[in-house]
Amino acid sequence: MGALMPIIQSAIKKVRKDKRRTAVNLRWRKRFKKAVKAVRQNPSEETLKKAQKELDKAAKRGVIKKGKASRLKSRLAKLAHARKK
Repeated sequence: MGALMPIIQSAIKKVRKDKRRTAVNLRWRKRFKKAVKAVRQNPSEETLKKAQKELDKAAKRGVIKKGKASRLKSRLAKLAHARKK
């Protein structure tokens, strides 16, 4: 037996809304993870800038917390600058 469908109208609407929001959040999560992975594989100024931009956007939209975005940006910058030397 699958998941039970709610009976109350507002709960039915919430299930629909949650499904849409989850899809959007997964798209944003995939975007920033791909950017972070690119920096780790090929640390350069260009990939670092793109990753920082994606992390800021994800944090702005509430996909990840501001502190996590900041921490990841710091670690990626440290990695990119260490490889440059």
